[in-house]
Amino acid sequence: MTTTSPDHRVRLVVLDMAGTTVADGGLVERAFDTAARELGVEPGTADHADKLAYVRATMGESKISVFRHLFGDEDRAQRANAAFETAYGALVDDGLIAPVPGAREAVEELAADGRAVVLTTGFARVTQDAVLAALGWQDLVPLTLCPADAGGRGRPYPDMVLAAFLRTGAADAVRQVAVVGDTSYDVLSGVRAGAGLVAGVRTGAHGDDAFREAGATHVLDSVAGLPALLRGAAG
Repeated sequence: MTTTSPDHRVRLVVLDMAGTTVADGGLVERAFDTAARELGVEPGTADHADKLAYVRATMGESKISVFRHLFGDEDRAQRANAAFETAYGALVDDGLIAPVPGAREAVEELAADGRAVVLTTGFARVTQDAVLAALGWQDLVPLTLCPADAGGRGRPYPDMVLAAFLRTGAADAVRQVAVVGDTSYDVLSGVRAGAGLVAGVRTGAHGDDAFREAGATHVLDSVAGLPALLRGAAG
């Protein structure tokens, strides 16, 4: 990782949700099991193990894209995605998610420092809204984005980052954008968007090697360390 000082002109921060600002305790895998059963893929089979391994490897990617890869035709992918979103939403409603420690405070610090903050996800809008409601975060930031809000392409495409840049008008150039997430797909989306700071966090799916290979400029133990990093108090 680079040890150079971060860009003090960062004006827009694009933060991932699950694994970065939201701790969901493996709910993605539990919801996948429900979706897989819907499509006739039973736990304990080699097919299930292969598909679960792909889900783990592609954490951070748009979920419909994952299901298109796993199930081929569009009808089966849409059925799997609908079952996944319903199952995940039910788990959220059961109170099985929580903020990553210090995440809300970090968002509030970033805003107090004059930086715009946007929360993004690979989930559908209905699931994103359920997560925000469960945490009481509906008014935490002025803008939240899911893949459908950016034309349908989620990570690792840069679309959500660029949509945040365009819709907030908070930065004069993409180099004034910071992108932070817990997966290599988050990092890739930031790199492809041209963000000046792209950080991986160790609270979710992927680790340092994956972040480095994807082009991260920084790695943080948690999003809680981001305000200090942007103030230049951490390397």
